[in-house]
Amino acid sequence: MEKENLSENELIVRDYLARQRTYLANDRTLLSYIRTSLYFLVSGTALMEVNALDHVRDLGYLAFGLSLGLLLLGIFNFYKVKKRLKKHYYQRM
Repeated sequence: MEKENLSENELIVRDYLARQRTYLANDRTLLSYIRTSLYFLVSGTALMEVNALDHVRDLGYLAFGLSLGLLLLGIFNFYKVKKRLKKHYYQRM
């Protein structure tokens, strides 16, 4: 397969729009990671406030850890894909 190394001037409208959709999809993916991270953060906070069950507090800590992990994973993935898009490297995303 040939590499897609076309400059912005050589792109036809279809290719230019496809590239823009890919940029927007990357943004949507980051927002999805942030949303999921916030869900885990809220769940962890709710689990920490349950005073009747002590063993549930451990799940709260787990939810906090998952929240932070998902946020970091989302940011890392966003910049990795953004860097590949900037280099016009589309073969392995």
